[in-house]
Amino acid sequence: MRLFTAIYPPAEAIGHLAAQVAGLRVTAAATAGTNVRLVDPARVHLTLAFLGDVDPARVAAVRQALADTASTARDRRAGSTGGDRCVGSTGGDRCVGSTGGDRCVGSTGGDRCVGSTGGDRCVGSTGGDRRAVLRLGGGGRFGWGRSTVLWVDVRGDVDRLLTLAGDVRAALATVGIPGDDRPFRPHLTIARPGDRMPHADVEADLAALDGYLGPPWPADELVLVQSRPGPPASYHRLAAWPL
Repeated sequence: MRLFTAIYPPAEAIGHLAAQVAGLRVTAAATAGTNVRLVDPARVHLTLAFLGDVDPARVAAVRQALADTASTARDRRAGSTGGDRCVGSTGGDRCVGSTGGDRCVGSTGGDRCVGSTGGDRCVGSTGGDRRAVLRLGGGGRFGWGRSTVLWVDVRGDVDRLLTLAGDVRAALATVGIPGDDRPFRPHLTIARPGDRMPHADVEADLAALDGYLGPPWPADELVLVQSRPGPPASYHRLAAWPL
């Protein structure tokens, strides 16, 4: 079984990103029939660790390792007592409970944070107890020529995401799954144009992505996914644990 672990953005964030991608030149090229391989929005995810081929007999151990990792993340979050900052905060602009400023960056109503339903609290926050709040923004390119890949960056509580990815990989190693030894670089792949688009069009799309910023959302679930080869390749969620 070919497995990986991931976090899935919610439908709101995916829809917002899809609207941005729809205006890119890579999408126009796809519409015109160029094989630029746009990623299906339903498959967009943040890969935390790639496990590769895992013996089905080992999946139970993998599930337990990930369940323990998610439990640790919840315990760590519950024990947090400080730093309820809003995504995009620049220092003094903090949420209620902080000692400097009670105004959130980008707030459109009073001094409340995006998505807040009471007080001046961060998305998903209950004091110090809050999930990592992320948002999609900016972008870049991996590779050149035939290997060109376009991706969207991840912003917000990325340090927490880095910690979670490290915990996942460590937990898998303890049950004998070596996992992914590549450095963790959170991103969402949106297209694989290769060398089938003019260089100027790729650069124009990169410039457009550079100014993109999606809505904030809490990373609230760790998912174990099976990748099945195609064509077309497909992803199947095997299990999920709250964070």
